[in-house]
Formats: sequence, structure tokens, C-alpha cells
Amino acid sequence: MGLLGKLVTLPLAPVRGAVWVAQRVAEEAEAEYYDPAPVMARLAELERRLLAGEIDEETFEHEEDLLIDRLQEIERYRRGGP
Repeated sequence: MGLLGKLVTLPLAPVRGAVWVAQRVAEEAEAEYYDPAPVMARLAELERRLLAGEIDEETFEHEEDLLIDRLQEIERYRRGGP
């Protein structure tokens, strides 16, 4: 792109910058959403609560099923599946 092209598109520079920032934020949010570490930590905390008697077996199983479903979703995403 020559000098004339740069001058013509100069007013769009703030828009391009905002789009770039939005893309980086979206990428970071996606990486955080699909990180299995917090889910694993929640599973460990759930087991700790069960062993401490803070929750009953039924609550544990329900919450555990939800967390395992979340881990499966993360695994599908990492493999490129739907």
C-alpha cells in the first residue's frame, strides 16, 4: 500500500485498533473458558466437601456429573469437534 492508500485509510486506524483489541480479548476469554484446570480444581474441592460431610452423596453426584460434562466439552473443543 502506497502513501496515498495509507492517507486514505488513515481514518480507519482507530477502528482497526479496536478490532485487534477485541480479537485479542476474545482469544484470551476463549482460552480461559476452555482451560480444564479450574474444572479439575472444582472437582477436587467437591470431593473434599463430600469427605468433610459438607454435602451429601446425591449433591456430590449431581455436581460431579456437571463438571465431567464440562471436561468432556473442553476435550471436544480441543480436538476440534462440535
